[in-house]
Amino acid sequence: MTSPINDLFSDLQSTLTEGSISRDPKDLTSYAHSKYPQFKGSPHSVVVHAQSTADVVEVVKLANKHRVPIVAYSGGTSLEGNLSGTGEGGSICLDLSGMNKIIQINEEDSDVVCEAGVMWNVLNATLKEKCIPLFFPLDPAPGATIGGMIAQGCSGSEFVRYGTARGEYILNLTAVLASGEVIKTRQRARKSSAGFDLTKLFIGAEGTLGIVTEATLRLAPVLPISVAVVSFPNVHSATSAVTDILKLGASIQCAEIIDDIGIRAMNKYGKSTTKWQEVDTIFLKYQGSAAVMLDSSKMVEGVIANHGGYSYHYIQDEAQAQVLWDDRKNGLFGVLQSNPGKKGFITDVCVPVSRLPDIITWCKNECMQKGLIAPMTGHVGDGNFHAFILYGNEDEFKAAQEIVDSMNRKAIELDGTCTGEHGVGLGKKMYLTEELGEGTVALMKTIKAALDPLNLLNPGKLYPDGVPRPSL
Repeated sequence: MTSPINDLFSDLQSTLTEGSISRDPKDLTSYAHSKYPQFKGSPHSVVVHAQSTADVVEVVKLANKHRVPIVAYSGGTSLEGNLSGTGEGGSICLDLSGMNKIIQINEEDSDVVCEAGVMWNVLNATLKEKCIPLFFPLDPAPGATIGGMIAQGCSGSEFVRYGTARGEYILNLTAVLASGEVIKTRQRARKSSAGFDLTKLFIGAEGTLGIVTEATLRLAPVLPISVAVVSFPNVHSATSAVTDILKLGASIQCAEIIDDIGIRAMNKYGKSTTKWQEVDTIFLKYQGSAAVMLDSSKMVEGVIANHGGYSYHYIQDEAQAQVLWDDRKNGLFGVLQSNPGKKGFITDVCVPVSRLPDIITWCKNECMQKGLIAPMTGHVGDGNFHAFILYGNEDEFKAAQEIVDSMNRKAIELDGTCTGEHGVGLGKKMYLTEELGEGTVALMKTIKAALDPLNLLNPGKLYPDGVPRPSL
């Protein structure tokens, strides 16, 4: 008797173009891991490189025929074991990175239609090259793709001004359901009150309800920017200052906090010629006309003095401002260079902004007690912070895991979430019942069962084990 995987492989070969299917062991393993491999994924049985929605439909139909699960892949930047194979029984990795066409730019409507494999930074670079004064404002890790950003419910440093993927920047999407049916969630109009908002049903579903192949994205106008950097005696003072700044309505695009360890790495490996004091530091990005930004800068200067802020630097040259912001985005690589032989366990949580100092201080103390180096950065305007816990051996890795476990539970205790923007995957699904409640989790499972009754789409991720779903 032949195995389902061998039969599937034979059908794939006869259906798809030559070169689009791989059973190379290196591919089966590498496509089961993120570029940041803190979770050891199970290898897939076959990797399929899709080039179109039609390819995805064919793969889904064959997956149904042979009862083999599918895990979608595009940028490979996810962090919570989202890409792992399913282990026993085998799985298909459906690689969408080749679906990277920008299909249609509608400058007059400020939107763009693109495939799931388009990287957000490539999209923005393309708009700039075409002298189109628009950009897509969601900015997770460089290399993240539109499909992955939708699957994870991403956001980034520009949340203060533009919000998250769950806002109105994903106008519609095209998805292939578990049955192989293709749906488009709505038209291209900027708003609609026609029926359920099915677009948002797929945002953050991590490829468990359907495979997104195209999306229409809302674009924002490119405005002049400037950057301010200000030092603080501690994270409490820094966070309180930003809260007051935002209440006053300053024209802020981003508000980021970086601790002393992160600043030290930026000073050593960043491209900016300015060296900053190695203390808790706030980076602010202003946007608007020169007069608006200058007014906001003066407003900020007035506020920080009341919170112990000092060494305020206002950088008006846009090129210098962008260099500094790039240093902040690439900070974790500087931390790794500063600590050769170490790897980093990356995690995030989000709490009400007023509780951000509490959880950052708590996390730093936990890491110090265990002797671990762990720079902290945060989107201080929304209460989301990231810990980058370094480890060099198995004991340190286990200690990092213990801290992350406690950190997730601490965030929930503070009326927050175990994940602000990294998603759930394998790494955080055990916290969802504690965070959301059994009834909410059961409803999620009911929706999953209705759309994917054979449990073929990224099974084992997102949904907590042990919570039954109501009977359909």
